Amino acid sequence: MKKFSRHIVMAATFSLLAGVSVAQAQTMKFGFVNTDRIFREATPALAAQTKLEQEFSKREADLKAQGATLKSASEKFEREAPTLAESQRLQRQRQLAEQDRDLQRRSREFQEDLNTRRNEELQQVLERANRVIKQVAESESYDLILQDAVYVNPKNDITDKVLKALNGK
Repeated sequence: MKKFSRHIVMAATFSLLAGVSVAQAQTMKFGFVNTDRIFREATPALAAQTKLEQEFSKREADLKAQGATLKSASEKFEREAPTLAESQRLQRQRQLAEQDRDLQRRSREFQEDLNTRRNEELQQVLERANRVIKQVAESESYDLILQDAVYVNPKNDITDKVLKALNGK
């Protein structure tokens, strides 16, 4: 949905530009910002990634430990299954299945929580980047700044300026 609305905005922008005379279009100043690079290289984005790693490392380690415990219990069951009585084998199978369901549930919750927090952190980075982009655009008199494009001439790419400004703060 977000990309669709961006396409509509871009189409509308280009439609407006098509109506502008050639002389006017030559005086317009365009810029491009690579948001993927911002998320990979900007100091606030790197700080957000470190924050997330610290916040979720304990839960991730717990899940890995629970997975290892379940795996060793399953292997032990496979070795002992032929010698167990039918009732014991069924009981242990149920226990292992319950532990597996619990691990899968906890893993899903972990992924959902991690994705939610990552989106929150990246949204904050994007808001900061957009403020910096606006400042750069105003200070250097840009008429239009794009964040997604199929092709961009490197002379119009202002990502380095934005990164410098973001990292400088």
